[in-house]
Amino acid sequence: MDKDADGIIALYQRHGLAWEADRQAGQRRHPDMEGAWLARFLALAPPGPMLDLGCGGGQPMAAYLVDRGRAVTGVDTAPALLDLARARMPAQDWRLADMRGLELDRRYAGILAWNSFFHLTADDQRALFAVFQRHALPSAALMFTSGPRHGVVLGSYAGEPLYHASLDPAEYRALLDGHGFDVVAFRAEDPDCGGHTVWLARGR
Repeated sequence: MDKDADGIIALYQRHGLAWEADRQAGQRRHPDMEGAWLARFLALAPPGPMLDLGCGGGQPMAAYLVDRGRAVTGVDTAPALLDLARARMPAQDWRLADMRGLELDRRYAGILAWNSFFHLTADDQRALFAVFQRHALPSAALMFTSGPRHGVVLGSYAGEPLYHASLDPAEYRALLDGHGFDVVAFRAEDPDCGGHTVWLARGR
């Protein structure tokens, strides 16, 4: 495990509330940044509950789904952020867990890993496609963000390294296909979504 990748969980546990405040400030400046992708994701998903991996405080991703009548299970490793999510949406299912190796014994109509999946090492990302597959209902929607190309990028938050990694887009396509998902849409560094590189797929 890369030491900077290994530190991601502890970083969010220490600074999660500050990160959440920054996230909400950004949301106020750009309130609909994720809206177009969320609408496509929701339209693609069959009826049923949703799984949000790396849910943070539940806004804006889980909140969007809940506001439109979907039940959400949110998974995160930062207790303070889960407490926020519970306070905001107490009727939903919030789990303190690591997405790597996750076994919830339940399947979902949609799976999100937005701004969370890309904090994993390349090997952990490869392994997570089996997690996606075993939690997906037939024809489930899957949406995640990655980097635009293979490599590791170290940002920073609160003066600490903030690890990001990405596979090559061709490898993501192969992993999706090999785990029963067809790519519906892909956009690298989408200028209408804050430069996010977004994948939307549907299970077979």
